[in-house]
Amino acid sequence: MLPFENLIGQLTRQGHRRLVVLSGDEQWVYAQASALRDALPGDWLWLEDNASKAISGLLGREFLHAIFDARSGFDVSAFAALSGTLRAGSLLVLLIPPLAVWPEKPDSDSLRWSDTPELIATPHFVNHFCRTIAADPDVILWQQNLPLSFPPFPDAPDWQPASGAPQREQAEILNVLQTMQNGVVAVTAARGRGKSAMAGMLLSSIQGSAVVTAPAKSATDVIARFAGDNYHFMAPDALLASTVQADWLIVDEAAAIPGPLLEKLVTRFPRTLLTTTVQGYEGTGRGFLLKFCARFSDLQRYSLSTPVRWAAGCPLERVVASALLFDDALLDQKPEGDVRITSLEAQAWESNPVLVAHVYELLCAAHYRTSPLDLRRMMDAPGQHFSVAQTGSAIAGALWLVDEGGLSPELSRAVWAGFRRPRGNLVAQSLAAHGGSPLAATLKGRRVTRIAVHPHRQREGIGQALIHHAGGQDYLSVSFGYTDELWRFWQQCGFVLVRMGSHREASSGCYTAMALLPLSEAGRQLCEQEQRRLCRDARVLSSWNGEKIPVEDGWEATLNNDDWLELAGFAFAHRAFSTSVAALTRLLLTVDMPLPALRGKMAGKTDSAGRKSLLAKLRNETAHALESLDEQRCQQLKDNILQWQFFQ
Repeated sequence: MLPFENLIGQLTRQGHRRLVVLSGDEQWVYAQASALRDALPGDWLWLEDNASKAISGLLGREFLHAIFDARSGFDVSAFAALSGTLRAGSLLVLLIPPLAVWPEKPDSDSLRWSDTPELIATPHFVNHFCRTIAADPDVILWQQNLPLSFPPFPDAPDWQPASGAPQREQAEILNVLQTMQNGVVAVTAARGRGKSAMAGMLLSSIQGSAVVTAPAKSATDVIARFAGDNYHFMAPDALLASTVQADWLIVDEAAAIPGPLLEKLVTRFPRTLLTTTVQGYEGTGRGFLLKFCARFSDLQRYSLSTPVRWAAGCPLERVVASALLFDDALLDQKPEGDVRITSLEAQAWESNPVLVAHVYELLCAAHYRTSPLDLRRMMDAPGQHFSVAQTGSAIAGALWLVDEGGLSPELSRAVWAGFRRPRGNLVAQSLAAHGGSPLAATLKGRRVTRIAVHPHRQREGIGQALIHHAGGQDYLSVSFGYTDELWRFWQQCGFVLVRMGSHREASSGCYTAMALLPLSEAGRQLCEQEQRRLCRDARVLSSWNGEKIPVEDGWEATLNNDDWLELAGFAFAHRAFSTSVAALTRLLLTVDMPLPALRGKMAGKTDSAGRKSLLAKLRNETAHALESLDEQRCQQLKDNILQWQFFQ
């Protein structure tokens, strides 16, 4: 192992890290990895199955050398995260199958992102990854039955590790922060640039009080180390619920906190420092700056570009960024000229990889939360469709759609009744599970997964043009965190609101809204039926949500056929209370029975029974109420619905 010992000595002097790829059969690959681990001193983390769970406890810490086993499945988020924990002088050893068979080998990680019940092969990603490592002069590719060769070392000056004192970029930002009377500062950077250390340095230098918050306390270890006695942590939701006051609020990894919650926190403190990672497995991209930070007109933005934990030009950082398309520089250039819209399919990863990579980069940059899982899904998951608005060779906008629906009538009815929840089909399943038609999921739709327009070309109608260019069979759909601004855009595109969720989503702090754009007669009928249902139920749903639903109030107090079906689904199957609440309200207005659990629930009274016990009471009382109205009709509906749990 002398060549590797010499390599590590050179890496340590230059402050760099390298990727070593071992490709071959299982026995050979394991033997070479074990020999490296035994011969070279270091931590040698070894990650394989459930790598994402393993890596979550390692973030914020540093290690020397690691092995990542991707032979059965390649969790690229964990791979990127692991690379960020390795200090200068480290090797990241990647274990993969023989290159000749890898593209067609089923990937166990695909179950997390492909929405398929079985493992799938991921040839587009594998080919892209292989092209990336082949093009990188510093990757060490060691293949079974082929001689091992080391790329030449470029001349580079010896690296001077950080001393613990502020680096030049950190010092410049600290000077601004330490003299700031009030306001908000956002500092963004790729991993390893010293954002958290700088936040800790600020805390150690201020005279007043401060509170630190972050998605996870464990991720603030670096801040705590530099802050000393001035480190005081509170979880975001606990801080919001408290009456704590302080001179400073420090928010680490701010983009991972729901925007509405973060906005409320920021407005409570006179000075706020937001730090967040861009270009990485956390995947905030430019979306944090473009969307959240734009809400504060006087917000000051800074970035850190010089690595602190390793030297600039680190080969490992470069190859990981290239493989996972972390670059977002295309937002810096305005795409000039007329726009033409074309379609892209998955084969474009082979025929025009540069174009489709730019599409991915734009879609990532425009959204808060994008992870490498999205890249895997875009490359190899079935049923993905893309449209791109081009100006010459530049990208002005992009649309990502995914096929949904087409379930069998039997499965759609089982979804409606709550007996089944197959993978995928987000809106199609919701139309069945929360809507009025047991056959809703038999229709075929395409859901808008992402849509983005270049910041320099917005408000020109490009987004609407992308939607109008999109094809499909019965409808286009979209699911989004409801805001007035977003809804105006979807309305302008011709979408009709058909559902509002019953609780705020943790990721956005907003209620989930779903809307349809019908494309066929069947789609039009479904859309009309679901909007009519939403209008009829809006008054009740708004009272439960505490927010007005933006549809006309079509309230009716009398039970109709849809209500009977809904109530039978609640009483005799597994329809959710939140889905049935409007029909249950009409039921209580119709029957003159005590129904203490139902009437108590509607009145907002607490019940000493546990959640499951209370739900059983609610279903039982609903059944008795239906029997009292029409026993024969009730029994027929019960018999029909119970049959829907049995299908092939």
